[in-house]
Amino acid sequence: MDILLVLMPVALLLGAVFAWLFVRAARSGQFEDLDDPAIRMLQDD
Repeated sequence: MDILLVLMPVALLLGAVFAWLFVRAARSGQFEDLDDPAIRMLQDD
């Protein structure tokens, strides 16, 4: 049971870090245009 005292805070910390990274990426516009690059790859110039 002592391992839970270590694993729970580590899991919560990692979850908070990944949530912060996701919010940061979303606010910077990382997920704005997901379709255009895939379509642009298929078009001939």
